Amino acid sequence: MIDLIGAVALLLWGLRMVKTGVLRAFGARLRQWIGSGTRNRFLAFGIGLTATIALQSSTATALMTASFAGMGYLGSMMAQAVMLGANVGTSIVTRLLALDLHFLAALLIATGVVAFGISHSKSAKGMSRVPLGLGLMLLSLHWLGQATEPMRHSQVLIALMTSLDAVPVLAVAVAAVLAMAASSSMAIVLLAMSLAASGTVTPALGMALVLGANLGGAFPPVAATFHHGAVALRVTVGNLLVRLAGCVAALPFLDWIAKLLSDAGSHGATLIVDAHIIFNVTLAVAALPLLRPLSNLMRRIVPEAETPDDGPRYLDPEHLDTPALALAGAARETLRIGDRIAAMIEANLEALRKSDTARCTSVAVMDDEVDRLNSAVKLYLARLDRTALDEKDAQRSDEIIGYATNLEHIGDIVDRNLRELVQKKIRGQLSFSTEGASEIEELYQTTLSNLRLAQSILVSGDSQLARQLVEAKVGIRHLEERSAANHMARLRDGLVASVQTSSLHLDMLRDLKRINAHIAAIAYPILKSGGSLRESRLIGSDQCAATHDNI
Repeated sequence: MIDLIGAVALLLWGLRMVKTGVLRAFGARLRQWIGSGTRNRFLAFGIGLTATIALQSSTATALMTASFAGMGYLGSMMAQAVMLGANVGTSIVTRLLALDLHFLAALLIATGVVAFGISHSKSAKGMSRVPLGLGLMLLSLHWLGQATEPMRHSQVLIALMTSLDAVPVLAVAVAAVLAMAASSSMAIVLLAMSLAASGTVTPALGMALVLGANLGGAFPPVAATFHHGAVALRVTVGNLLVRLAGCVAALPFLDWIAKLLSDAGSHGATLIVDAHIIFNVTLAVAALPLLRPLSNLMRRIVPEAETPDDGPRYLDPEHLDTPALALAGAARETLRIGDRIAAMIEANLEALRKSDTARCTSVAVMDDEVDRLNSAVKLYLARLDRTALDEKDAQRSDEIIGYATNLEHIGDIVDRNLRELVQKKIRGQLSFSTEGASEIEELYQTTLSNLRLAQSILVSGDSQLARQLVEAKVGIRHLEERSAANHMARLRDGLVASVQTSSLHLDMLRDLKRINAHIAAIAYPILKSGGSLRESRLIGSDQCAATHDNI
C-alpha cells in the first residue's frame, strides 16, 4: 500500500510538472489561443482537445475556459465545446501513457534535469519541466504495475473488489471520491488500468471505475469557480452535468460494453483505456449538437446574481437630477473604496507578519474590486450635468474624483509593489531584523492612521484636519529617512538579517511613502481654497513669485 500511495503521488507530481511547465513557457500565448480561436463549436472542440494534450490536465483547461467565459471573451456554447474537447484530450493522453514506454523514463528525467540546469529564461526552464514531468509519470506507472502485482493475492482486496463488482454504483462513487481527492481523473483511470492489468478487477468493474473517475474529475473545477461568478460557474457545472448524464446512461450497459470490447480484442489494461476514450468521444458526439439547449439550461440552473456584493451600492441613477444627493452618494461610495484600501494594507501587513500567501491572494482580489468601484464613481459623476452645478458642487465633484483616483493608485501600489515584495520575502524565506520589522510596521500603522484621517476629511472638509494630514505627511518623510538611516547603520554593522532583506526594506519604505503622498492629496484642495497652501516648499519661492508678479 505504501508503494501504491507513493507511485500515485509521483504520478500526480509528474502531471503537475508538465502542466506548470507548459503554462510557464506558453501560458500567455496559450490563453490567447484558447480565447481567440473559438469561432465555431468544432474548432472550439479541437482547441480544448489540443490544449489538454499539451497541458495533460483537463482541469487546467477547464479553469482557463471558465475564466475566459467569466470575462466575456468566450460564449457559453463555445466554452462547453472546449470542455468536451478537453474530456477527449485527457483520455487520449491516458492512452499514450498506457503504452509500455517506461524504458524512456530515465532518459526523460535526465534530459529535464540537464535542460533545467542550463536554462536561463523563464520559458526555457518551463519547457525543461515537461520532459522531467513525463519521465516521472512513466516511472510512476512502472511502479504502479509493480505495486499492484501482489494485490491479486490479497484476500482483503479481492473481497473489496468483489463487493464493488456486485454494486457498480458504489464503485462509481468510490472512484469519483478518489478523483476528487486527487484532482485528476487521469490518475484514477491509470490506477484502474494497473489493477486490471494485474487481474485484480474485472472488465465491468474497471469500466465502473472509469465512469467514477470521469465524474469525480469534474468536481474540482466546479469548486474552483464557485466564487468566480455565474458565467464561469455555468461552464464547469455544465461539464459536470454532461459527465453525470453519460455515467447514468452507460452504467446499466457495463457488462454488454465490456463483452463488446473483449470481442473486439481489448483486454486488461487496454480495455480500460479504450473504454475511457469511447466514453468521452460518445459524450462529445452526443452533446455537441445540444450545446444551445445545454447553454439555456445552465442559465436557468445558475442565474446571475441580482446585486453583486462587490458592486457599487450608493450610486443611484435617479439622484443625478439632484446634484447634492448624487454627490453624497458618490462620497459614500468613495468611502467604501477607502475602506477596501485599508483592508488591502492590513492584509498585506498580516501577510508580511505571518508569511501567509493566502492573504497575498486576497490583496489581488480586493484591488480588482477597487478598480471596479473607482470606474463606477467616475462614470457616475461624469453623467452629472456640469452646467447645472454651482461652483461649490463642481469643486466637490472634482475632490471626490481626485480622491477616488488617488485611492486607485494606492491600490495599484499595494497590489503590484508591496504584495510582490511580501511574496518575494516568503519565497526566499527571509526575515527582517527585529528593529527593521518594527520600523516597517510603524510605517504601516501610521499609513493606516493617515488613511482614516483622509476618510474623515472627505466627509467633513475640515481645514484643521487637512492641515494635520499634510503635517503627518512630513512626519512620514522623516520616519522614512530615519528608518533608511538606521537600516544603513545595521548594514555597516554586518547584521545578517538586514543584509539579506536590504532591498526589500528600502523598497517598502519607498512604496509606503508614495502611498502617504496619495493620501495627503485630499487635503490640498481644502488648504488651497483657504489660502493655507504654498505653491512650493522651496525657501524663498514665495518672494521670488512676488518679485516676478511686480515685474
